Amino acid sequence: MSVLSRNNRNNLTDLGLLILRVFLGVAMCFGHGLGKWSSLFSGEEIKFADPFGIGMLASLALAVFAEVICSILLALGLFTRLALLPLIVTMLVAIFSVHITDGFGVMEKGLLYGVGYITLLLTGPGKYALDTFVKRKKVKYKY
Repeated sequence: MSVLSRNNRNNLTDLGLLILRVFLGVAMCFGHGLGKWSSLFSGEEIKFADPFGIGMLASLALAVFAEVICSILLALGLFTRLALLPLIVTMLVAIFSVHITDGFGVMEKGLLYGVGYITLLLTGPGKYALDTFVKRKKVKYKY
């Protein structure tokens, strides 16, 4: 059997999606989200971008929801496509509102995360995801 046989290629694709999903989820949560989480619950005055005019607290809470909760769901592969929507919106805000004047070097992280998120939105989480397990269980017990 060839390494690039159809079945092996599908397994490698699913493994690649797992690696991408887990890396993006864990990196966003630990690299960005938990710092914002700490700020949200620190009791100190909140200073955060307010691109939609809803207030700094609400903007920070939405960013924490995306970067912590949705990132965990992404890493687990649970409600993956739904969890990706707030993450994509957060990256679009970061790129086109918060960091638009900072130059490519600063915007690069947001662009990389955003492209990864859009890729996963288009492909789905792959078979090594809780979504796939839940879907199989649902079909198995369908009456």
